[in-house]
Amino acid sequence: MLSDIINLLPHNYSPTQWLILCLCAVFVGINKTGIPGIGIMVVPLLASFFPARISTGLLLPLLAMGDLFAVKFYHRHAKWNHILKLLPAALVGIAAGSLAIRNISDVKLAPVIGIIVLAMLILNYLRQRKSQSDLQVPAHWLFAVVMGFFAGLTTQLANAAGPVMIVYLLATRLPKYEFIGTSAWFFLIINWLKIPVFASEGRITLETVSADIVMLPLIAVGAFAGALILKKIPAKWFELVVQILAAAAAIKLLLP
Repeated sequence: MLSDIINLLPHNYSPTQWLILCLCAVFVGINKTGIPGIGIMVVPLLASFFPARISTGLLLPLLAMGDLFAVKFYHRHAKWNHILKLLPAALVGIAAGSLAIRNISDVKLAPVIGIIVLAMLILNYLRQRKSQSDLQVPAHWLFAVVMGFFAGLTTQLANAAGPVMIVYLLATRLPKYEFIGTSAWFFLIINWLKIPVFASEGRITLETVSADIVMLPLIAVGAFAGALILKKIPAKWFELVVQILAAAAAIKLLLP
């Protein structure tokens, strides 16, 4: 079986491309179990060294495998009421993204995602400056619908829903372990549902899957490193780090 996978490995990838793919696999593992937000940086990184559609097809199975580790570590901490609020709108967003991908270029998509994420971060900043009684937006059902839709849309177009989910979970004031557990289950469901869609669109091929399978040990390394990081980082710093990373990634997406 191993020899079959090796035979399917892309032989046209340069050493630099393999190095970037390895680095991204570690980042995905850390993102899934320790520092949400670092994963969004993988999106522009892969897109800088691979063709746009191939980069999204390479990334999705990495994310899906990382989700398995995250659920294994934090499945007991998930808040299913939030997941169930987000899922219906997210599925609609995925359907909309699948239609839009036929007509929108990566160049046009990146700044749109960046604007959405920055807007959501500003909303969360305003929420933090006001008391819960003054700003009830996160508790309103429409907030979950809007965030779920944009999470589905951005994940289908570019695997870039991480910052949207970060903003939603920060707004709900979940503790860090519940934050990770809820995010883990949400993305496990979403990402595994997306795989056949990506395959039908030609973004996932036997070559990309075989390359991703080889990355599994590096995802595991990143996942265990992320779990150790999460134990050490205080809740206040955790929230600050993920907001900074989300903002930095959003700004990166706005740049040409």
